[in-house]
Amino acid sequence: MVVCPECDEGLALPADPRLGEVLDCAGCASELEVLAVDPVLLGLAPEVEEDWGE
Repeated sequence: MVVCPECDEGLALPADPRLGEVLDCAGCASELEVLAVDPVLLGLAPEVEEDWGE
């Protein structure tokens, strides 16, 4: 179990979290990215930006 960096809500992780995996926090609806797996470290997932056809 890890804690959301935004709201401190406990999050249940999948059995084998992968680097870069995106999880949703049920407490604050933030999208969180797995930044490290041993130990597990979560951070806010980057916002998806439009590419404007580039």
